Amino acid sequence: MTKSMRARFFASSDYFRMNWQHLLYRKNSKKSEQYYNLNSQQLGSVAIVGAGPGDAELLTIKAYKALQSADIVLFDWLVDESVLRMIPTHVEKEFVGKRAGKHSMQQSDICKRILFHALAGKKVVRLKGGDPAIFARTVEETEALTQYNIPFCIIPGITSASGASAFTGIPLTHREYAQSVRFVTASLKNPASEPDWNALVLSSKNQTLVFYMGLRKLDVICTRLIANGLDSTFPVAVVDRACTPSQAIEIGSLASIPTKVAAAKFNGPSMIIIGNVVNHQQAVDVSMLSSASLSFKSI
Repeated sequence: MTKSMRARFFASSDYFRMNWQHLLYRKNSKKSEQYYNLNSQQLGSVAIVGAGPGDAELLTIKAYKALQSADIVLFDWLVDESVLRMIPTHVEKEFVGKRAGKHSMQQSDICKRILFHALAGKKVVRLKGGDPAIFARTVEETEALTQYNIPFCIIPGITSASGASAFTGIPLTHREYAQSVRFVTASLKNPASEPDWNALVLSSKNQTLVFYMGLRKLDVICTRLIANGLDSTFPVAVVDRACTPSQAIEIGSLASIPTKVAAAKFNGPSMIIIGNVVNHQQAVDVSMLSSASLSFKSI
């Protein structure tokens, strides 16, 4: 038995211990999933692709090519609709969404769906919002692929912090006020896994803090920073749905921003930028980023 066949055999054994109906027939699918072909020598492959922060025109060329050549694309809630429209109509799409505060698929189940399709010989694109290297739980998926000897690659994308910075004009670094930037996950479910708030406060004088996935935790973040000594007047910006037509921004202080954002009724995804760079917002003209404005004319 070849390595490819052994991988399929053990994977199929794992799956039959789960809900086989869910695996073999997806609800609302136009056609049934195919059974594993254990006699096939051909494993599929997986491209883990960064979809960028929103606007489909921010996709890399490699990401676009991967979408065009895929058999199936597994995408999550953070992928913008404009990016999904880039997927050819003949390519199968499967939602494997995760969203804070909403019913969502567990990460272990997402890994199983990726394996299922790859072991069936398909070219799989796992499409993730932003960049796969930043708070995307990519390692859990690549470990599963490695376990079953499935080849994979990672195609980077523009991370949401960079997109929000460019589309709002708020720099992430500044020669005088922020010589570094720190990305922080706002998943604060367990107090033991919370960031070192005192260290964040101590570094804030010359460092920008960017919180990902923090909309629902904004009040907690501001409270923790103030409690650990950061001035309540310290500047904060919250960017909602960055790099999309519905982008919105609220600017305030640690004390005022939770009320402002609540009044604005942001829905997310949102980026929280904390630091003196907020006071140095550049007057970018976002209209220049439209397709029409960036079109090149022949001379």
